[in-house]
Order: sequence, then C-alpha cells, then structure tokens
Amino acid sequence: MKKLLLVCCFVIGATAMSFAQGGGGRMQRSPEEQAKSLQTELKLNDDQTAKITAIYKDQAVKRDSLMKAANGDRQAMRQAFRPLMEASNTKIKAVLTADQATAYDKMMADRMSRMGGRGGNGGGNGGNGGGTPPAGN
Repeated sequence: MKKLLLVCCFVIGATAMSFAQGGGGRMQRSPEEQAKSLQTELKLNDDQTAKITAIYKDQAVKRDSLMKAANGDRQAMRQAFRPLMEASNTKIKAVLTADQATAYDKMMADRMSRMGGRGGNGGGNGGNGGGTPPAGN
C-alpha cells in the first residue's frame, strides 16, 4: 500500500511537470528563477550563478526533448529524468565550494523528503529501491 502511495506521488509529480512545461511553465520555475533561488540559499557569487543558470538551461532543453520523445509515457519520462537530474546535480556541485555543496546536498535531501521520501533508486520493480521508508512505519 505504501509503495502504491509513493508511486502515485511520483506519477502526480511527473504529470505536474509535464503540464507545467506544456502550459507555458506555470508550475515549473525558469532556469533563471532556479539559479536565483540557489544564489539566495547558498550565497553564490555572480560567476557561480551564471554557470548554474547555464546548467539549468541545458537541463530544461534536454527535459523538453525527453518529454516529447516519451509521447506522454510517464514510465519512460521517469526513467529518462533520473539520469538527467543526477547529471545536473553533479555539474552544479562541481561549481560550488565544499561548504555550499554540503548545504546543497542537505537542501536536496530535504526537498526529496518533502516530496514523499522517494530517495534511493525509487519506484523500481519490487523492493523499496534502497530508500528510507516513509515516516509512520
């Protein structure tokens, strides 16, 4: 039951992302907004902010092409988005100082826990994906 709930949360999130992109980005923040948010939270300098904006722009282009290629297949989108997000996170952390990278990791972990505890390898075929079970077990 809990796995089903987690899968439903992920599908709803993926659907929201696809509608946000198709509907003019109402729910998805622009690369500039994402970078500005990180600039505020991590106290980035202008050079770091510019590099991270470029990373987010590249990610947005790739995400859009993946969504078009998936033709609404949520499973395909989910499988394609994970490596894209991991690659973007790696690039972002390469731009950050050690302290900023630590804060970024914590921020991302907090974000994942707010989104339903979908850490680890997520909704694979069976098992709990190596993630921490949601609270209340």
